[in-house]
Amino acid sequence: MADTLSADFVVIGSGIIGSLTARKLALAGASVLILEAGPRVTRGELVARFRNSPRRSDWMSPYPPAAWAPHPVYQPKDNGYLVQAGPYPYPAEYIRQVGGTTWHWAAHAWRNVPNDFKIRSLYGVGVDWPITYEDLEPFYQEAEEIMGVSGAPNTGSPRTKPFPMQPVTEPYAMRRIRERLEPAYPVVSNTTARNSRSYDGRPACCGNNSCQPICPIDAQYHGGLSADAAVAAGARLIPDANVYQLEHDAQGRVTAALYYDPDKASHRVTGKTFIVAANGIESPRLLLLSTSDKFPQGLANSRDMVGRHLMDHPSTSLTFDAEEALWLGRGPQSPSSINTMRDGAFRSEHAPYRLDFTNISRVDGTSKSLVAAGVYGPELEKRLRHSVAHELNVKNVLEVLPLPEHRIALSDQKDAMGIPKPQAHYSIDDYTRRGHERSQADFKRIAELMGGTNLRFSKDGDFANNQHICGTLSMGKDPATSVCDGWGRAHDHENLFLASTGVLPTSATCNSTLNGLAVALRTAQHILSAQTSTPTPAATSAPGR
Repeated sequence: MADTLSADFVVIGSGIIGSLTARKLALAGASVLILEAGPRVTRGELVARFRNSPRRSDWMSPYPPAAWAPHPVYQPKDNGYLVQAGPYPYPAEYIRQVGGTTWHWAAHAWRNVPNDFKIRSLYGVGVDWPITYEDLEPFYQEAEEIMGVSGAPNTGSPRTKPFPMQPVTEPYAMRRIRERLEPAYPVVSNTTARNSRSYDGRPACCGNNSCQPICPIDAQYHGGLSADAAVAAGARLIPDANVYQLEHDAQGRVTAALYYDPDKASHRVTGKTFIVAANGIESPRLLLLSTSDKFPQGLANSRDMVGRHLMDHPSTSLTFDAEEALWLGRGPQSPSSINTMRDGAFRSEHAPYRLDFTNISRVDGTSKSLVAAGVYGPELEKRLRHSVAHELNVKNVLEVLPLPEHRIALSDQKDAMGIPKPQAHYSIDDYTRRGHERSQADFKRIAELMGGTNLRFSKDGDFANNQHICGTLSMGKDPATSVCDGWGRAHDHENLFLASTGVLPTSATCNSTLNGLAVALRTAQHILSAQTSTPTPAATSAPGR
């Protein structure tokens, strides 16, 4: 085993949450080590991969998994990394590299609405959070100011300070949708970590319409910027460091993280405080891997709660041809939505949802479908032009309840490093299905107001997955039903904290990144406030065992 490194804080995962947690600790003068399983890449490399890819509609094509840090990919075929146990597939895709999955996202940065924190008390479903909206509000603001979030005031989430900037310019198509749907449906600009003006040394959005898989100019915030910010603050980042086990002492305090490098040489990192900050699949996987005589079910798992309450945001959709030409594909890919069904007494009966409008060019998808159908020549041009100008899509973003049978476990299959692969147990329950059924009336009415024809609903029973992994490390007041407390500290281990969208105890209706980041920044503030020891000035080398 190689020489041991040591630091005050060892952060596992360099995504937007792990990196900005590390940055906050480093700015306070602590020594911080970040361990990232995957390689370090640059925006230029990713843009080149996207431009050169023969699979332009495959948004994961710029992010091939490293052999020593695999992640799930479903195009052109399932690579088998995330093992499906059913009964409904959970096709999560994420990225294991420096910066994590927010290299590839729509940059939605919605806050929860206040009632999302108490759905058990108000509606008799799910669970209440151990914290309130008011507890989290200043950390929402902190996260928004770091990322540069633009948004409109009518979000349903109270604010003590304004957004850092105004929304990005409304695309023509979204303006026409908003005008035609008023007053039946108020269409609002999405809250996004995307610049509408120069901010923090990055330019304003210029409408490339490739937000996914990569913003070519960094107008959109991402985890690569977070990792750079952590290093600039003084953190040490070690890429290609696939952590496969955490060690502990007789008192249950975590003492070391063991990782493999690409050659499968093992390294050991010690520290005073450990922060597991990978996503809601890789974090529980690591805890479950870290078995010992004292903790035979893995760390933080004395009550078999690690990996349970897996949640995401399933979607169904409607595609139709609008009466007027809209020409989607100019500006951000996901700029506008309808939010009237995010909260209400109906939540006791069915899932709430947002309605989101897609603004992605129809050229690629329509061309492929027409050619596959044998359409060529003048007819191809005619039909392609019509579809590209008129086709419109609206989807729902549905809440999933935290059910213990929905979980991430370890499979009996192993990856190239000999580490058990994660396994997903998932389904779509009746509560979520009833929300889908309620949304169909909205879909039909929206199509009617847009003069829609050729309505194509997504296949009945099929739910798309929005890749908003949460719930597998749920925080709560009761150790019997949660993994960590309201500060992110594992119930079973004094010096182990969890900073991940996995700690979110409910999914609500909005993308999980901002919520997970705000909780993590609150955790970091708590850790710093509770520190009594004097931090060492930098990460140091120490002899191996």
